[in-house]
Amino acid sequence: MSEHKTPGRHKTLDDFREQIDACVKCGACQAQCAVYKSLKRESTVARGKVAIAEALLDKQTPVDERFVLDMSQCLLCGSCQDKCPNLVPTDEIVMAARREIAERQGLSTFGKALTGVIKRPKLMNLLAKSGGRLEKLIFRKVPDHSGLRLRFPVPFIAKDRYMPEITPKPFRERLPEYVPARNDNDSKPLSAFFTGCMINFTYPQIGEALVKIFRFLDLPLWIPANQGCCGLPAHAAGDAATVDLLADTNVNAFATRDVDTVITACASCNAGIGKHYRAMEDQYADLGNQVEDVLVFFVRQGLVEKLRALPQADTSTRVAYHDPCHLRTQGITAEPRALLQATPGVEFVEMEGADRCCGLGGTFSVYHYDTSRSIGARKADGIANSGAELVASACPGCIMQLQDSINHADLKQRACHVLELIAQALPAQDNE
Repeated sequence: MSEHKTPGRHKTLDDFREQIDACVKCGACQAQCAVYKSLKRESTVARGKVAIAEALLDKQTPVDERFVLDMSQCLLCGSCQDKCPNLVPTDEIVMAARREIAERQGLSTFGKALTGVIKRPKLMNLLAKSGGRLEKLIFRKVPDHSGLRLRFPVPFIAKDRYMPEITPKPFRERLPEYVPARNDNDSKPLSAFFTGCMINFTYPQIGEALVKIFRFLDLPLWIPANQGCCGLPAHAAGDAATVDLLADTNVNAFATRDVDTVITACASCNAGIGKHYRAMEDQYADLGNQVEDVLVFFVRQGLVEKLRALPQADTSTRVAYHDPCHLRTQGITAEPRALLQATPGVEFVEMEGADRCCGLGGTFSVYHYDTSRSIGARKADGIANSGAELVASACPGCIMQLQDSINHADLKQRACHVLELIAQALPAQDNE
């Protein structure tokens, strides 16, 4: 173990010594780990990773190629901790190990490319807009019957991986920073929307659906223009310095107005600026403590009752729901189901394995796409067996992974966000 501390405001492996010692190697984590179910290797399961981390602390193993591989084979989904009798935070231990790897060896090529972009908002905007304008030139279309809408000729990304189109106009440029309520007054609680990268650049329709629901509820919304990435990709890469830079960007962006709540419509972003900011303490924890998933917020605002009061639809669509890990491990499972069940035109059906990880894991699906596909294939089986026409979720990353799995299974279902279905069921508004 190196004597110098990991840069930034983050724990080192040595800070987790007590939690590492609390692992009794009982194996309860095996039943929860999607990676272990695919690879059947002890090093992929939580107790294996804890043992490897302990060996590094005790100077019994080097930070070699095998150590790097073992620490990369984790989805950071938190499912193991969720069911651990001693609540050992394996995901945090793995991230600390990745910071140790990055400190000793530097970032991987992909890690450098990824964090080099996400910490430069102007560059992200330029790349997104260029990608949108040049899409017809740089993307090679594939036959419709293949189930693969686009092939991405991009380094690190599998050629047969589904990727959503890049929007030529990011979401945050489509609206003013302040979206007033229909009957605006100072007494209404003000919420701030942390959009995240995927809603801003690839799924703007999710953000537009959220805004429509806010107007339906007659609530104002603030969308800070200078916000950045939540930092979760940098966490996964072990790049503590970029996490810190992005945290400063976001704290400054959200400090210019007093708000009651900072809402997220992406489960990963919810963890990025919620759980991880709270662990960073100080002003970062102040922002993290304001974070709430938008579906929880909408239930709290009485949206379920308002949806039930709307006229019933003439026809309905069978919809299943996939639980994003970053919400499920917080116990956020009832709210999205309640909203779907109340939405006119939606016939909600529960699917087998709804609470299983979809296999994305951010950068995991780049480094270990074959394993990611294997995990996703089991999810596709649950979707097919449910008889649902749509599978909804509350995380854009999960939506992308679900669609990839659906396509590879040659199914006809489509993945979407819960907010899109709610917004479709609402009456037209004056500004539409």
